Amino acid sequence: MEMKDNLEKTAKQVIVSKIVGYLDKDPEKNVDNIFSAIRLLTKDKSALAQIEHVYKYYKNDKSKHDFIQDILKNTDNKCLKKFFTNFFANANWYAGPKRQKYLNEENTKIPFVMLISPSMRCPLHCKGCYASSFSKKDDIPPEEVDRIIGEARDLGIYYIIILGGEPFFNDYLLDLYEKYDDVMFTPFTSGLLLNDKIADRLKKCGNVIPMLSIEGFEEDTDARRGKGTYKKVLKAMDLLHERGILFGVSSAVTRTNINTVLSDEFTDMLIEKGSKMSWYFLFMPVNGEDNDFDMMLTGEQRDFLGKRSREIRASKPYFTIDFFNDAPYVGGCIAGKYYFHVNSKEDVEPCIFSHFSTVNLKGRHLIDAFRDPFFKKLRSIQPYNKNMLRPCMMIDNTGVIINVCRETGAKPDDYGAEKMLKDKEFHEKITKSANEFIPYAKKAWKEVFNEKGNDNFSKG
Repeated sequence: MEMKDNLEKTAKQVIVSKIVGYLDKDPEKNVDNIFSAIRLLTKDKSALAQIEHVYKYYKNDKSKHDFIQDILKNTDNKCLKKFFTNFFANANWYAGPKRQKYLNEENTKIPFVMLISPSMRCPLHCKGCYASSFSKKDDIPPEEVDRIIGEARDLGIYYIIILGGEPFFNDYLLDLYEKYDDVMFTPFTSGLLLNDKIADRLKKCGNVIPMLSIEGFEEDTDARRGKGTYKKVLKAMDLLHERGILFGVSSAVTRTNINTVLSDEFTDMLIEKGSKMSWYFLFMPVNGEDNDFDMMLTGEQRDFLGKRSREIRASKPYFTIDFFNDAPYVGGCIAGKYYFHVNSKEDVEPCIFSHFSTVNLKGRHLIDAFRDPFFKKLRSIQPYNKNMLRPCMMIDNTGVIINVCRETGAKPDDYGAEKMLKDKEFHEKITKSANEFIPYAKKAWKEVFNEKGNDNFSKG
């Protein structure tokens, strides 16, 4: 078996080297050759079908053709090769069998991506940000961040998202990006601390794809994030775009900014600035403040977010991800299954919005969290709803998190999570919001998805 694995790995390395060669010289002219080589890297029928799906769109859909060509033509060569090698080859084709081995041998699911918040320090105080409820003094020591990243990579996790707080407060992270040069990193950043020196360093690393937070045009962005932040984030985009560094933006979609962030005018501006994708998140009442509910989307708005995200993705040379309305494509909720979060106290949480934990990594190995009954229970009962447009265990299926915490002993690690478990009024408001979305979710589930989601992904 070991000889067979080594032979397969060697064969894949040869193919990957061939693709990197195409990327090294005139990649935009070698797209057909690149796809032909990619097909040889997997025997999985589902993966092959996805590859063919993308290739068909590239050949027949002008917006997708232009999108891929733009990436191949205008991305720094090192960044382009790192994106392919680290994200596709390492995270998927090399590490996939390693993660699968844990599942086969001990029913332990190793997630695809790790989110980690080394620090809660941030120059901003955005309303509704989950970071605001954590102590800014509780930074994870740099050597601990190094250890956790190393353990994650050893388990087969080659894609790591850096959160906070503000990731660029911690200069040592740049050293870790260079140290783990076979891993893909995505810091979610305000962009306020980006300058020429840091941008040059990111280009040198090649394995970093920043996501810049923006809430719409100047009025909406400054209203939530502070005066002057809009112009600063645009400047950060310029610094990255000038160097050919891949980047995208993330937007917390609220009741007041939804029309702006989903408009053609705003999306076209982002494309012109060099952004390659937008990641839309629902505003979540994670801090438990009563007026947080006033910023949550209505059921109708949440449905509109899904429609517009799909429209933009289909019609523009741009990629969008709607964290909730795209759930059917990944089998519903992915918390504790395909991704997880390590907060600044080193608590391991199933989701960036779900602040509950049974394992703290101080003095413990990362594998302990995945072997724990908490994560295994969550995976065993997913999807939480047959309608995968209602994927969440907190805002859609509001009793799930209460029952799972009671059964597994998971504890809340912040104030908002405490309220979700114990505050009757808070729970009633969340449930009311969930019920308002049901008729919209039911209609879209039938008309858009034909009442079918990714069943293979749903069970991990």
